[in-house]
Amino acid sequence: MEEKNTRESQGLSLLKKGQKGLFAVIFSRLGIIVLLFLLQLFLLFAIARWFSQFLAHLYALSIVMDIIMVPVLLNSRLDPTAQITWLMVIMIMPVFGALLYVYTCSNLGHRAMCQRVRESTEQNRRRIRQDPAVMQRLEAENAHAAALVRYMRRSGCHPAYDRTDVTYFPLGEDKWARMLPELEKAEKFIFLEYFIIDEGLMWGRVLEILARKAKEGVEVRLLYDGTNEFSTLPHDYPERLKKLGIQCRMFAPLTPFLSTHYNYRDHRKILVIDGHTAFNGGINLADEYINRKNKYGHWKDTAVMLKGEAVRSFTLMFLQLWHLQDKEAEYDRYLAAPTCAPEHASGFVIPYGDCPVDEDKLGERVYLDILNHARHYVHIMTPYLILDSEMENALIYAAERGVDVRIIMPGIPDKEMAYALAKTYYPALMAAGVRIYEYTPGFVHAKVFTCDDETAVVGTINLDYRSLYHHFECATYLYKTDCIAEIEADFQQTLARCERVTIEKLKKEPLKRKILGPALKVIAPLL
Repeated sequence: MEEKNTRESQGLSLLKKGQKGLFAVIFSRLGIIVLLFLLQLFLLFAIARWFSQFLAHLYALSIVMDIIMVPVLLNSRLDPTAQITWLMVIMIMPVFGALLYVYTCSNLGHRAMCQRVRESTEQNRRRIRQDPAVMQRLEAENAHAAALVRYMRRSGCHPAYDRTDVTYFPLGEDKWARMLPELEKAEKFIFLEYFIIDEGLMWGRVLEILARKAKEGVEVRLLYDGTNEFSTLPHDYPERLKKLGIQCRMFAPLTPFLSTHYNYRDHRKILVIDGHTAFNGGINLADEYINRKNKYGHWKDTAVMLKGEAVRSFTLMFLQLWHLQDKEAEYDRYLAAPTCAPEHASGFVIPYGDCPVDEDKLGERVYLDILNHARHYVHIMTPYLILDSEMENALIYAAERGVDVRIIMPGIPDKEMAYALAKTYYPALMAAGVRIYEYTPGFVHAKVFTCDDETAVVGTINLDYRSLYHHFECATYLYKTDCIAEIEADFQQTLARCERVTIEKLKKEPLKRKILGPALKVIAPLL
């Protein structure tokens, strides 16, 4: 009995004591990559010293590189803010800056991946059909929302659904409490895709259920981002899970060779159970997300649970990345799973994913669509605020035309550099009428938009360059669903625990932050 109680309180663990210590990091792939990076720096300085007599020639070469690269940048499809950043980098370091630009903007090391993603997107566009009757009803309800869905369909397989029940969770603890019994009900398959997994109470309890379900014959698949092996999980974790009957893969595992593939991370958080239940939101599988650890005060996060036909879209999103390296893939059996659609679900639900290797910045454009069509208010929760010119202008324009735009940011940051950088956007936004608040009890990790009591988005997409440009992301777009009132109520309750940012408060910021923020803003698109 004592052994059972210990397992239930702590969950299942596959890590040995000390596995994630300094010794393991130094002698891991991370240590090898750092060593190679330092070696490259040494060689660069050595070469510069050996060829010092050719400085005049190098100076001429730098002028030629400036003349070549400035037109290239100005004619690129980069955001204007990114163009300015790259111009400064290349003006300061013409040769190495140009090489860095070619490296980061090329398909070096991931050309095949880009091609597979495009092929998969085209194939998947036909796997789930848009119900014409649903689109007709949405068009009658809101022509703008219907136009957005048509754009989503162009970007990928993201149809609108009406027979889906949505439950909103205002905290990670709430999601976890509902997630465990839903996992217990699984009979056919469980798909999990998460950016961060860390052993502890939350993941231990989940893993114990997954292992037991796998023994019962339930197909269990787990996909997590490769950056976990830097910080939370060992490189052989998939093999450890395989011994429990769990199929496990790392997305883009980090290996010491040159590739821009590592700039694209899988930031999604998806759980699908038997094709009829799905979870989505900002909550990863680690104890800080359920406030069992208090790294940065109280952790405020959100999620939604879907039951009904819209779950098919999350099933498809998971399978698309799972099969990214496979020559053969099976979709139909999972997409045909019964969805148990509720008869009286309200509103429309559109799950969608954002892919960094296509031409569509879907995550950003959904946010822009909300801001540009808002009539009364747009209320936002986000952990980061690192904006391109288009998003900054949309926020300013919405506020200047009388829309009540409010943003809740963390009171205790998890990343000092990101926090300092966010502060640089405050004055212009506040001058336009945007009201910014900071969550005094701790850290806000939620990614939430609510608008006019009709529209909401809950998902994984932050208001920063990494989410909007470089990550695989996903979210749930809601129109006139019953839970929108709960989401807005949660925003107001969170707002009551916040302190409004004023110009006077910004003047009292530490000098270090005042210097750091503007300095980082110069290279913000590269972070």
